[in-house]
Amino acid sequence: MRVEQGRGSFVAEDVLDYAVSARTRFSETIRRHNREPSGRRLELREIAADATVAAGLGLRAGARVIRLERLGLADGRPVTLGTHYFSATRYPGLLARLKSAETITEALAQVGVSDYRRLVTRVTARLPQPHEAALLATQRNRPLLITESINVDQNGAVVEFGVTRYPTPRVQIVFET
Repeated sequence: MRVEQGRGSFVAEDVLDYAVSARTRFSETIRRHNREPSGRRLELREIAADATVAAGLGLRAGARVIRLERLGLADGRPVTLGTHYFSATRYPGLLARLKSAETITEALAQVGVSDYRRLVTRVTARLPQPHEAALLATQRNRPLLITESINVDQNGAVVEFGVTRYPTPRVQIVFET
């Protein structure tokens, strides 16, 4: 409960600290908060990379990439809406693995990426689009935190470019070193 002078009392939401570190993993982050992670795949397909995605993956515009859009849940409550991109040619078989694997980390391991780490994370904020607000169960006038991230393998090769939306004030980003 929080009280604002002249406005009244409001129920405070339980804020999740979403840790961004060298090994940022959704399920591990959620479990650290004693919550049950789950997710729902919204889209999985191969597409031609636009300029932003191509630059994030270090590819040429128009290159074939895998696009995975996923809603991340903590105890059944939406906390992330992530769009993940992977090179379709660099990781043959990944599309099929993403269909059957429980996690992205598991699917990548099945195509030879035993580990990966966060190279960069950029954070911005904006108001949600109507479909984002609906999926994240948030109000249209509440900003989303937006992260653009690049993950690399042990040799420094780009594995994933991702854009993730987080509802505020339900989630706050915490950078760990």
